Amino acid sequence: MRQHTIRRPLAVMAAGTLVAALAACGGGTNSDEPDSDSTATGDTVVGGEASVWAITGGTESMFQMSFDTWNMEHPDQQIGVEWFANDAYKEKIRTAVGSGNAPTLIWSWAGGTLADYVRNGAVVDISDAAAPLLDRLIPSVAANGQIDGKTYGVPNNQSQPVILYYNQDVFDAAGISVPTTYEELLAAIPILKDQGVIPIALAGQSVWPELMYIQYLTDRIGGPEVFQAVLDGEEGAWSDPAIIEALTKIQELVDAGAFGDGFGSVAADAGGDTALLHTGKAAMVLQGAWVYPDFLNNAVDFVASGALGFANFPEVEGGAGDPANIVGNPANFWSVSAAASPEAQTTAVQYLVEQTLSDANVEELLSIGTVPPLTGLEDQIASADNPDYLSFVYEMVKGAPHFQLSWDQALPSAQAQPLLDNLSQVFHGQITPQQFADTMNATLG
Repeated sequence: MRQHTIRRPLAVMAAGTLVAALAACGGGTNSDEPDSDSTATGDTVVGGEASVWAITGGTESMFQMSFDTWNMEHPDQQIGVEWFANDAYKEKIRTAVGSGNAPTLIWSWAGGTLADYVRNGAVVDISDAAAPLLDRLIPSVAANGQIDGKTYGVPNNQSQPVILYYNQDVFDAAGISVPTTYEELLAAIPILKDQGVIPIALAGQSVWPELMYIQYLTDRIGGPEVFQAVLDGEEGAWSDPAIIEALTKIQELVDAGAFGDGFGSVAADAGGDTALLHTGKAAMVLQGAWVYPDFLNNAVDFVASGALGFANFPEVEGGAGDPANIVGNPANFWSVSAAASPEAQTTAVQYLVEQTLSDANVEELLSIGTVPPLTGLEDQIASADNPDYLSFVYEMVKGAPHFQLSWDQALPSAQAQPLLDNLSQVFHGQITPQQFADTMNATLG
């Protein structure tokens, strides 16, 4: 989803005060969220006053550097680190939190998972303790770590808005401009098909990329209040006219050939959709900012030539939603376990304030083409590699009136899987928008 030099947080609460503040938030455990065996690829440090389970891949190098730096500078406050693959972590943390054996620092995607943690007393309120870090965060991102006005999670890596990437060479060959409205997007489809390219690459085999369309279209048509009603469990919320219209437009795009005939066999994990774009076989792809490092690694010449373009999702004319709203993953988050000792909690929060999104971490994130959710990064972005892209993402996130978390993360897991299953059926024309709504309404409450 930059500035004069990032300043380090001014001060951390005195140890005694912090322990008292966190201990007062104590509580039991229990909880949930969205497979299985530890695969540690980084250096594993077992033991220590506090503990953390970190995830391999992505920004692993930044986290490794961060924990190494902390342990070197704080010999009396060591943090033990264990590394897990993404799916293995999700399975292990669910069991650990529920049994009261979670690590001190708990990684999550916020949303429904964080709400469950808070409801079950599994994480502590860090509103006051983490204030020096909170003061530096972009508000729309920080809000995702809050439940009922209190902060239970702070972002630990980059913002990940969903972006419309496009191939400028393909657009030039077709003689058209990047669509800024849904009608322009629809009108571009036959022109691009005549050029022998897929208008929009879509990794339908993975299913979750399809969420980006229902989210953006629903928000553009009805605004964020529509999905908020779903989160609130309001009866019949999935039957909102904005959702029905969004699903109708999705099927309109499919019927027009927007995604080609084989989108159901394209996998996101293998980079199938982004490969179609940078090889010139597709004109556009709607994907999260997390794919940009893949472009840098796998399509160096494509990026260097300036052919990779990026834009916000088109506006729906007459819609109630602000076209500056964005969807995606505001960031991943750290929370502090309520089951940890007061001393471990103190170490964890001090780490969050001093080390999370520190100067060195910010530089590392920018160097790999990602944007941390901090205010005042304009100067750093201007001097970084690929400043145009980084500035685009930064302004996109900073200026967003609303940043909506991916629906499969925002919803409880009991609703998230039916959402994915039924949305896939909509894309494949197997059910109607109203049938989707009826099925999803049955999951509410």
